[in-house]
Amino acid sequence: MKTFKKVLALALATVMSAAVLTGCGQGSDGRTIIRIGHNQSTNHPTHIALVAFEEFIESKLGDKYDVEVFPSELLGSQNEMVQLTQTGAINFCVASNSLLETFSTNYTLFNLPYLFASAEAYHASMDDESITGPIFESTKDAGFEAVTWLDAGTRNFYTVSTPIETPADLKGLKIRVQQSPTNVQMMSLLGGSATPMGFGDVYTALQSKIIDGAENNELALTDNGHGDVCKYYSYDMHQMIPDILIGNIAFLDGLSEEERAIFEEGFQLVNQVQRTEWTDAVAAAKDRAANEQGVQFLYPDTKPFQEACAPMHEDMLAQYPDLTPIYDAIQVYNEQYPSAES
Repeated sequence: MKTFKKVLALALATVMSAAVLTGCGQGSDGRTIIRIGHNQSTNHPTHIALVAFEEFIESKLGDKYDVEVFPSELLGSQNEMVQLTQTGAINFCVASNSLLETFSTNYTLFNLPYLFASAEAYHASMDDESITGPIFESTKDAGFEAVTWLDAGTRNFYTVSTPIETPADLKGLKIRVQQSPTNVQMMSLLGGSATPMGFGDVYTALQSKIIDGAENNELALTDNGHGDVCKYYSYDMHQMIPDILIGNIAFLDGLSEEERAIFEEGFQLVNQVQRTEWTDAVAAAKDRAANEQGVQFLYPDTKPFQEACAPMHEDMLAQYPDLTPIYDAIQVYNEQYPSAES
């Protein structure tokens, strides 16, 4: 299946790249095809939200645009999809914030462990355009920009056989992390061994014991089957990292003023639908993981984890002083919406 997806992705990429070079992005009916890729399954909140976007755009501009949503890495890995979006071979894709860190250092801020004090502070910060704007627009020179954010919940550690109650429990364990320098540094400070890899490779790596665990939200247990292998899920709550819907700059700039207004409304719809679906999906995932997969949920004291990662905040602000005003604005929301443990 994995080989098939790679072959399909290569074929689609070749066809779409040729279409871009020849100026052809149209279907047989003359409508412009808008392609959107992501790495989640068809029952994931992200896919449901993008289908709502597809229906909305076609209800308003269906005489001109045909929106097609490709789930489950059918257009390639996230990194490959971002590159396709850069070139305009596809119009939009969903990328993890951690991956975007490699395209713009501004995204480093959102990858910081324990940046947000609570889910409420996280949501309020991400909804504040004065916070997200400078970051979302920072990749324009790279050929794309963020058009909205998606809730990816809280990232926590889950392991095959070792319950994580303290940072010391991570010592000697190989933990899959997203492909970003910040995540590698985080694991080093927590005592574990970071193993960056694409999300699509994680299940096999867990099953074959190439890695001892991973870190992600609850849906990874059920939607991606990781709970079939990993039996301990520990709420250390080290990150609240958004997923980002990005769009090709040339396509976005080519829209008329009226069309862009409709697309902006569609982007807001994606955000709203995805967040509503997310709440329900997490509750369902926890129930299924506990009762069908036999996953044990643990609730360790998060303070030792926070203390271990604290130097990363100072290091980042020293390295990227231009991000200080945004960081400070987030702290205002943290004071307004403190964690339940405070």
